[in-house]
Amino acid sequence: MLTARLHTVQWLSPHGLHKLAYREWGDPDNPHVLLCVHGLTRSSADFETMAQDLGKNLRVVAADMPGRGASDWLSDAALYGVPTYVSACVALVARLNAGTLDWFGTSMGGLIGMAYASLPNNPIRKLILNDVGPSLNFSALQRIGDYVGKPVEFQTLQEARQYIRTISQPFGPHTESQWNELCDSVLVEKNGHWQPHYDPAIGQAFQNLSESTTLQHETALWAAFDAIKADTLVVRGEHSDLLSKQTVAEMSQRGPKPRVIEVHGVGHAPTFMQNEQINIVRDFLF
Repeated sequence: MLTARLHTVQWLSPHGLHKLAYREWGDPDNPHVLLCVHGLTRSSADFETMAQDLGKNLRVVAADMPGRGASDWLSDAALYGVPTYVSACVALVARLNAGTLDWFGTSMGGLIGMAYASLPNNPIRKLILNDVGPSLNFSALQRIGDYVGKPVEFQTLQEARQYIRTISQPFGPHTESQWNELCDSVLVEKNGHWQPHYDPAIGQAFQNLSESTTLQHETALWAAFDAIKADTLVVRGEHSDLLSKQTVAEMSQRGPKPRVIEVHGVGHAPTFMQNEQINIVRDFLF
């Protein structure tokens, strides 16, 4: 079994210096690097199962984005957005000393990867977008906005797990052990109570969300997608309410013209804890 090595790197925002926490599995001298970035309210621990498998052949790295997990919270909630996250990831990539790397991004992590991969001279060789694209269904964003950032706390770990499990049902079928891993990776105990690991301020962006602002963001996201040169794979959950079949069809004809795979029996988003899902990543990277 591979042991995750825990590290931090310093990065700069308009408000000063911050700590970004990340995990690393596999040979630290392996030149083949896979950088994994989680979804909106998730953490680097989400990739433990996949890293145990792929870390035998890759140097696997996963980061806690600002405001999540062991990374610093930001004093200005307006900074919680893709441009800030890209800046933090640039600092991380420099620390990794990787000339090129592959990127696996779930939901928000995929948006960060799209933005990074659209930049000139970026290091991304292969890009995996897990249930995300330039067009996002507004109703799904509303669903996420209904719970993200809301102050909740629980007396027991079991109550907290049940809450996370309830809002995570679109992940699809998992064993009891897998559900506990998915829950525990995003929970912390503070002052005798259990609560989500993230800064509640990450949810402020959803407070003023409208269909018109969503369309404005889509214009910028499509421009970024069209600029991507990396070999790209799009993975869609069969029942995803965030990434539509129509968007995936358009993506396959634009920009990097990605390969597309649909994971059956899953909504938003596949967790890549099952062997058949991990094999999708392995087959694409090797």
